[in-house]
Amino acid sequence: MRKYSITFNGNAIRETPQEDRPREKLERLGAEALSDDELLMLIIGSGYSKRPVNEIATDLLAALDRNPAITCEEIMLIPGLGKAKASAIHASLELGRRRVRGKGRTITKPDDIFLEVRHYATRSQESLIVIMLNGAHESIGTFVSTVGLLNKTIVHPREVFSEPLKQRAAAIAIAHNHPSGNIIPSEDDKDVTRRILKCGEILGIKVLDHLVFSDSKYYSFLEHGLI
Repeated sequence: MRKYSITFNGNAIRETPQEDRPREKLERLGAEALSDDELLMLIIGSGYSKRPVNEIATDLLAALDRNPAITCEEIMLIPGLGKAKASAIHASLELGRRRVRGKGRTITKPDDIFLEVRHYATRSQESLIVIMLNGAHESIGTFVSTVGLLNKTIVHPREVFSEPLKQRAAAIAIAHNHPSGNIIPSEDDKDVTRRILKCGEILGIKVLDHLVFSDSKYYSFLEHGLI
């Protein structure tokens, strides 16, 4: 089987079957089959001698998680992304926003939440994702609040609710991936959920549900009577 490698200072850091390269995978399975990292790798195109494209894509993805409204100047701060590539990435993001603007999906059941967050299942670390909703329970935005194991020392309600307050959200739904594939919530998951629920009640922002998910299944706190 033919393989290719991405090199860093002359050392192979990853070998991937040719059919699983992002471009070939896109042609074979469609864009929806690609992870966020792979989509960004296609947009970026290539790395350079000191930095492979997958590392650049990982840094860009982390920056987008922190700030979905990232500017061209902020993209250029990522090593390996000069003005030309940063401009192309920024233009791609803006085009995507224009195509979906005003077409918020209505969240009525756990399946709807899962569809919004499923692509985060490929992340190697747990990510707490917040979906902001208006009074009609239409999605008005999604962002990553926290990256890392979920516990009360890591997850701060202010990080969960700061953006929903700015956007005047009426409700939120939260979800986080379990990289292990085990979707049963831990005691820390339950504790964090209780704290977020209490803060939501004080702020007047309803927490509709909390999903623990993998790439193919999820656990809904609402369906199990925990919310």
